[in-house]
Amino acid sequence: MTDSRRSAHLSLAYSNIGHSTMHIMTVLYLTVVLELTREWQTDYQDLIKLWTFGSLLVGLGAPIAGWLGDRWSDAKMMVLMFALSGLGALAAGLSDTPDQMMWALAILGLGGSIYHPVGISWTMKNAENRGRSMGILGIFGSIGVAGGGVVAGGLTALWGWHSAFLVPGVISLLFGAALAYHIARGQIVDRKADMVKSQAPTRREIVRAFLIMSVTMMCGGMIFQSLLTVAPKWFEQAVGADMSGSVVGVGGLVTLVFLAGAIPQFLGGVLADRFPVKWLYMGCAFLQVPFYLVAMQFMGWSSVFLAALLVTLMNVQIPAENLLLARFTPAKYRGIAYGSKFVLSFGMAPLAVQLVAWAYGHSAGPEMVFATLAVLSALVLLSAMLLPRDDKGQEQPVTDPARAALATGGDD
Repeated sequence: MTDSRRSAHLSLAYSNIGHSTMHIMTVLYLTVVLELTREWQTDYQDLIKLWTFGSLLVGLGAPIAGWLGDRWSDAKMMVLMFALSGLGALAAGLSDTPDQMMWALAILGLGGSIYHPVGISWTMKNAENRGRSMGILGIFGSIGVAGGGVVAGGLTALWGWHSAFLVPGVISLLFGAALAYHIARGQIVDRKADMVKSQAPTRREIVRAFLIMSVTMMCGGMIFQSLLTVAPKWFEQAVGADMSGSVVGVGGLVTLVFLAGAIPQFLGGVLADRFPVKWLYMGCAFLQVPFYLVAMQFMGWSSVFLAALLVTLMNVQIPAENLLLARFTPAKYRGIAYGSKFVLSFGMAPLAVQLVAWAYGHSAGPEMVFATLAVLSALVLLSAMLLPRDDKGQEQPVTDPARAALATGGDD
């Protein structure tokens, strides 16, 4: 194996680990908050708002992180992601007041803002088979989203809610130290050019695609963040009585539901390598509309099944969206492009938190949340119809990957 390919394989491995880590960190509080309502004697709708600032930073920090990844170093930005996420989690675990928790979650959110613009761009540059690599990356992300609930619930049950932040925080710092070691040894190097080459999009296609995808990504971000935020409370209401109000049980259900989307996301990546990505993207949006309308009508264990279907559709859709954005973005601007994407998508997280808080402040259940998400899914479908055509079979491996390996080379 050449040094270039070894660097690419290590980069993909750390990108996958980073995806899981980021998602675990940013969902810990959504389960821990259920315990804090009892320990701090504060209403859920008030405590869930403490994540508003942190979730806002997850989106707002993304363009700067993407720009630094493009101009400085993808790999070193990933070290910073592990470090900030770990430090934020440690601070949250040591918090004893709502104000302390809010600022700790803000640090955690800032660390989380680095991953998607940097990590996905890093993956695109180092992958020879993009659809498959994005599918694998998606599996790790799904494991992170799902694992956050069971990690938080399990650690809370074992050693109290403080440990639900402290243990993941230490692990994140260790991953960052390991990545820094590989960089210092020269075993991981940055690359500017892609491992595969593809036909460059026209300026008109770039502008058209990004304007349309700005709408779809905002709507998709609002949908994902809202479902992620409401899931623990939704399940607590739907089946919590069967579990004696156990935080571990609710967290475990959230884990199972979000794990349900892991394998289908890999399938989505494989399908995106073989079929028009635009149609795959539209199909997933179309199917979500009726499921959200049905979710408004049911509680009990059927809610868990519906949630699994919705998460599956969202996860199949994610590789298609990332590949569409890569298709219409030059490699040297891809970090900024993904950063802009996650301002639009993860920037919806504060609105999602406020939507859930508003819904539960005005009614006893999540019906208004699901009605909103059905409308947003329909808007994604209608907007995606206007995207430029995406041609398959244009990407080919670079004949000499070593030429693209060094940070000093590339397409600047």
